[in-house]
Amino acid sequence: MKTSPYILIFIALVLLGSCSKFVDPGTPKDEISSALAFSDDKTSTASVVGIYSSMNQLNYEFANVLSLVLPAMEADEFGYSFAYAAYDEFKNNAVRPSNSFVSTLWAQPYSYIYQANAVIEGLALATGVTEPFKNQLLGEAKFIRAFLYFYLVNNFGDVPLILDTDYKKNNTLPRTPSADVYASIIADLQDAKSKLYDGYPSGDKVDAGGEHIRPNKAAAGALLARTYLYTKQWALAESEASEVISNSQYRLMDKTELDKVFLINSDEAIWQLQAINTSGGRNTWEGFLIVPVSTTSTPYFRLVPNGLRDAFQTGDLRKTNWVGSYTTKNSAGRDTTYYYPHKYKIRSNVTPVQEYSMILRFSEQYLIRAEARLNQGQLSAAIEDLNAIRSRAGLEGIDPTSSANAVKAALEQECRIELFAEWGHRWYDLRRWPSLGGDASKTRADDVLGPVKTGWQSKAIYLPIPEDAILSNPNLTQN
Repeated sequence: MKTSPYILIFIALVLLGSCSKFVDPGTPKDEISSALAFSDDKTSTASVVGIYSSMNQLNYEFANVLSLVLPAMEADEFGYSFAYAAYDEFKNNAVRPSNSFVSTLWAQPYSYIYQANAVIEGLALATGVTEPFKNQLLGEAKFIRAFLYFYLVNNFGDVPLILDTDYKKNNTLPRTPSADVYASIIADLQDAKSKLYDGYPSGDKVDAGGEHIRPNKAAAGALLARTYLYTKQWALAESEASEVISNSQYRLMDKTELDKVFLINSDEAIWQLQAINTSGGRNTWEGFLIVPVSTTSTPYFRLVPNGLRDAFQTGDLRKTNWVGSYTTKNSAGRDTTYYYPHKYKIRSNVTPVQEYSMILRFSEQYLIRAEARLNQGQLSAAIEDLNAIRSRAGLEGIDPTSSANAVKAALEQECRIELFAEWGHRWYDLRRWPSLGGDASKTRADDVLGPVKTGWQSKAIYLPIPEDAILSNPNLTQN
């Protein structure tokens, strides 16, 4: 795909701004002239596409490394084969406000939110942008903002809700209750869904011909379904997920195609992030980080023993296709086998690029709908959705006479296995599901992680507000 010179200019501005430490939510990283950035369809599109570029461009970005590795360590998915104190804090669920990764997980989303807000404001004043492009780009900006706030509220709980570019005001905003943040996310996604087109934009077409790297109407619906699920709006979650599932652009790929699910524009890809810096030796950050350097190298990140590594049922084809292994001899001469996520197959750059980072995937919608149906007492319908996932994994279906508790356990198992090592799903599920012990103050994170993590505390389900953010904004309070 040929890169527009406007995109290159925008990326350069973003990268220059990112060289300095960014700690204040809403502070502009760069000033974009509205007259230039929104003068016509092409420049306006470049302003939006530049946000995706900056999200997936640099080392240790919120949208690649940190959203893959850190939640997997907070949960029970990943271990690692090297010493790193900053990672230890996440693995031990004892993260300090001074941890640099916490600052990044806070600051980078806000920097992208500032860019999305600038797009929304710029397009509102733009006179040279045609109506179809204006709708598409406004929809994308609203989607991006909602997506970023979804992860902020799930990582930190209450967060400042910044919806404009008045950074002087925004730098002193207090934390907004999470219920209000979720309401804003839902409003943005509803608006985005009304503006975005069914197809994927490409070049001078807003509704057809593009790769799955810019959100369309289905992407907004998919994230809206998840948001309704997280806010326990079961009927709405079921409705949105059903709409996505009925979309003929997507399908559950067959069990013989499991090794192709994460390829570019696969039939399960609702939204992917395109590799930007392939000259850096990678197709995706996931592959670059997790696939071993060579057949004789220990994987950097591996599945936790007595955790995810051993959670697969016998005969589950997802283990065959999505888990790699490496065997070496230990100091006593005995074989030791390490297992690692292998959803992405390519570590180093290949031409042409074959994999993009998967952000929203079709199979998740079946799991969303199953959970929504379960919570509405629709056991048979929930079992049907779970069996669709299990069937393509080569597993037998769930007994149709199963109790609600048995179906709930099956749902947890399928969420864990289907979505492992993808954008923190396991961690966010554990922290939002209620404890099975009946204590309303506890979550499944207490049930699952408490017995295996020394010093576990319930408050660990949220990260601390970064130390530097609190120092720069006296109105912020600590978790």
